[in-house]
Amino acid sequence: MAQEFPTQAQVVIVGGGIIGCSVAYHLTKLGWNDVVLLEQGQLSGGTTWHAAGLVGQLRSHANMTGLIKYSTKLYSELESETGLATGWKNCGSLSVARTQDRMTVLKRTAASARAQGVAIEVISPKQAQELWPVMAIDDLVGAVWLPGDGKANPTDLTQSLAKGARNRGARVIERVRVTGISTKNGVVTGVETDRGAIAAEIVVNCAGQWARKVGQMCGVTVPLHSAEHMYIVTGRIEGVHPDLPVMRDPDGYIYFKEEVGGLVMGGFEPEAKPWGMAGIPDDFEFALLPDDWDQFEILMHNALQRVPQLETSEVKKFYNGPESFTPDNNFILGEAPELKNFFVGAGFNSMGIASAGGAGRALAEWIVNRAPTMDLWPVDIRRFAGFNNNPRWLHDRVKETLGLHYAMPWPNRELDTARPFRRSPLYDRLAAKGACFGSKMGWERANWFAAEGERPVTEYSFGRQNWHEAVKREMKATREAAGIFDQTSFAKLLVQGRDAAAALNRICAADIDGEIGRSVYTGLLNARGGYESDLTVMRLAADRFMLITGSAQAVHDADWIRKNLAADAHVTLTDVTSSYAVLALMGPKSRDILSKLTSADISNEGFPFATIREIDIGYATAFANRMTYVGELGWELIVPTEFAVGVYEALHEVGRAFGLTDCGYYALEALRLEKGYRAWSRELTPDINPYEAGLGFAVALGKPGGFVGHDALVAAKTKGLPSRRIVQFTLDDPLPMLWGGELILRAGKPVGEVRSAAYGHTLGRSVALGLLENPEGVDKTFLEGERFEIDLAGIRYAATVHLAPAYDPRALRVKI
Repeated sequence: MAQEFPTQAQVVIVGGGIIGCSVAYHLTKLGWNDVVLLEQGQLSGGTTWHAAGLVGQLRSHANMTGLIKYSTKLYSELESETGLATGWKNCGSLSVARTQDRMTVLKRTAASARAQGVAIEVISPKQAQELWPVMAIDDLVGAVWLPGDGKANPTDLTQSLAKGARNRGARVIERVRVTGISTKNGVVTGVETDRGAIAAEIVVNCAGQWARKVGQMCGVTVPLHSAEHMYIVTGRIEGVHPDLPVMRDPDGYIYFKEEVGGLVMGGFEPEAKPWGMAGIPDDFEFALLPDDWDQFEILMHNALQRVPQLETSEVKKFYNGPESFTPDNNFILGEAPELKNFFVGAGFNSMGIASAGGAGRALAEWIVNRAPTMDLWPVDIRRFAGFNNNPRWLHDRVKETLGLHYAMPWPNRELDTARPFRRSPLYDRLAAKGACFGSKMGWERANWFAAEGERPVTEYSFGRQNWHEAVKREMKATREAAGIFDQTSFAKLLVQGRDAAAALNRICAADIDGEIGRSVYTGLLNARGGYESDLTVMRLAADRFMLITGSAQAVHDADWIRKNLAADAHVTLTDVTSSYAVLALMGPKSRDILSKLTSADISNEGFPFATIREIDIGYATAFANRMTYVGELGWELIVPTEFAVGVYEALHEVGRAFGLTDCGYYALEALRLEKGYRAWSRELTPDINPYEAGLGFAVALGKPGGFVGHDALVAAKTKGLPSRRIVQFTLDDPLPMLWGGELILRAGKPVGEVRSAAYGHTLGRSVALGLLENPEGVDKTFLEGERFEIDLAGIRYAATVHLAPAYDPRALRVKI
């Protein structure tokens, strides 16, 4: 007897691909049984069915690796639970290198794997051929072997997850098309379908390539775009057997896996072919696009080099199936900032099978717990803003992001497509001065400045890149004279209203309810005591505060603050990022320069550290905030956009006599690391608390009314010595370059990883901040008792621990 169509549910999931079924499975596993999953066709009929099914564990972010490690465990156990096969095979995987640079990548990967607890082995070309006998190795430098990797059958896996969800009460309904999303007062209330409406407390958008369209039904940004992804299936090939590992040849942009005695060969070409510009048909089910051998040519050419037998092998099938890709090649997860109780799990960039188990669990936990249970920033939906949903921009960006799977992951690699995007008022002037721009949250930001006769183009390498001397000049100017940094990309949030002070004081870990004109550095913590953000709160009036936070964090931080405001609080939050430019004037001569442009008293007594005031600067009136991110005397000048050019020109006109120099973000990064200043999303994450970060001074544990995360911090302090700690290191050898992600060893054993690194020209060596872990605690004895080393692509370098900042440990240069 046909099941009656539901009219209400606690949760409605839109989309019956592998991620939708994984969310349903994990919600029911967490005890939420009133779940309805709607699929417009048949389960797995969108993009899931034609996925290659590769499951590679290792990612650059430990929690992303953790999600896939969980996937492999789930896939290995699911058949015994549901009785449905998943096609999971723990066959391991190989990645081979054609060049020394790629081998450096693989050796860095091996060190990262050790830090993350993933089994890996660096092997020779001959050893690789023993594991994968059908490949030619004459052009290979080396390889890595990951025995824990594998492959699965996407359709079988989806059906097994769906059955597991059904067994615990979920209803899975096929042939139902969602036509609208119902909302009321900024909260989702259900879905409209071609079979009637379903009221729901929570709606989850797992609609795959249609996820952007579903988001548009209710004003939610889901920036993804489809691109064609192609692979072939061959007939039987001699030497190919069922236990053959997955093999990746990233220099050739290709991958292989065994299938029925033959090979599946596909890849990720450097310039992809976007699809679906006019919209994706709703009935595009178990469907493929026309063969395109011209687009596939580069992959086929490289595959023939790797597997010569392909030349005489039968090509049984050419698959050209579209998949959805995001602007940064990471998937999209979480509650939409625009609409309460509307969640998204989409945009898996051809990594959906590997990620679906862990991502489904993470999203289900987010739904049930009303917050993420771990640091998910690399995939958090709030890393994007509305402008990222521009269809033309997405189309142009996706041409590049598909190829990022196998593109060389150079340190500081910048994306080239769909730029320039957002520009500060000073963009043209900085470009004329030789700025080499990078991009963050769409902003064009000067990374470094070329000297006369130099081209402002970064030449990538794993050693010292071509801007090394330029950054040295910029750091020297900032340390000895003055540097000016265009930090207009900083996000600025205006919080105002009768209850603004009380509301912010409950959200901030520090006490921000001080006198007007004070700036306070603080963390925004979650209930676990981890950092949701770190920012500066500036009190402009009794009922008005300006918050300055990181360039990438505007949407995230605004959403976090709004979610933590009481429903009846008399508070408004406005993103005013575009209203102000920020010019950071830093260095020992900064007071001399600024004093010639203002009538304000900017002496140390008249304008002490952590003060904000509105002052005149030339013809402009702007805010001057005495703070520093470089460890020198200086001010962040927060200038109305229309006055930015005038202030910049006036500063340079006066500053010429004092050695004022334009500086970029590479210098800024190195300067902050010399001082040991922490950065959010690297040293500060939702999983790291202030005591682990070494920022206990920025916590007002005893302030009236407490704050979000207070109880967790009390518990952490009661527990005593933290088992994790952020620590500053310098390499003893002045030559090597650290980039971040390297393995840290103590007495030869892995104890942590480098979170941020740069070359500290003031110190004359690489400097880094790393996260160390030790179950017995990370204290002075642990830090001073044994030899520390940092593994740089397989070579171990002695490192010195700094218990105080390596540069100006007493901060004498900041408060002069």
